[in-house]
Amino acid sequence: MVNKHMQNGDSHTDAQTQTGGLHKLVAGMHQFQANVFQPQREFFRTLADGQRPQGLFITCSDSRINPNLFTQTDPGELFILRNIGNIVPPFSPITSGGGAAAAIEFAVAALNVEYIVVCGHSLCGAMKGLLQPETVADLPSVRGWLAHGESARQIVRQNYADLDADNQMNVLVQENVLVQLENLRTHPSVAVRLSRGDLRLFAWVYKLETGEVFAYHADEGQFVSLLETPVVPQQRLARMAAIRSI
Repeated sequence: MVNKHMQNGDSHTDAQTQTGGLHKLVAGMHQFQANVFQPQREFFRTLADGQRPQGLFITCSDSRINPNLFTQTDPGELFILRNIGNIVPPFSPITSGGGAAAAIEFAVAALNVEYIVVCGHSLCGAMKGLLQPETVADLPSVRGWLAHGESARQIVRQNYADLDADNQMNVLVQENVLVQLENLRTHPSVAVRLSRGDLRLFAWVYKLETGEVFAYHADEGQFVSLLETPVVPQQRLARMAAIRSI
């Protein structure tokens, strides 16, 4: 059934749109249509044919985090899963019907992504809630969700008790990413692809204060700035792949 207000315009809604918090969103949509969509109409037309993202990007819901911005990726290149704390519940009969499990399975088994990145970030409110449970005492759903990061909290509490609160927070952000990466391995679709050797997992931390991204290097046992990692041109990568196949 057609909503007459939607069809002809609702003056009350229009007034809210123009004077309330939605004004910036509506203005932005107009700018998008005029300055982005129209000049790139052909590109957006290709998106209508289906999605073929290269990777699954799991990150926090924090409004300050924009993975497409700091990775400079276009629509269609990343399949993005966001929740508070970039949490990946371990696979179980209880969690298998959840949104996170469904998104992971779809990305890995249906979209056949090449890699998965779990990306945490500095100054994360979810990690503060995990480290200081009293701050989320009145948020039962948040408290329950953060229980999936309890292993990371215990690692920090028991192994880094000598650090001050700020440094414990910094360590927790990193340890939580590593814990969630391990949780990923419990998902059947991920386990299958890992056994074939055609899926790669990465742990990242985005630093809000500097815009840097740090990636975990297992051989060094620490997170290293990606700015220290040279960018290999795509042409060279293709050539290297060809050489390895000989």
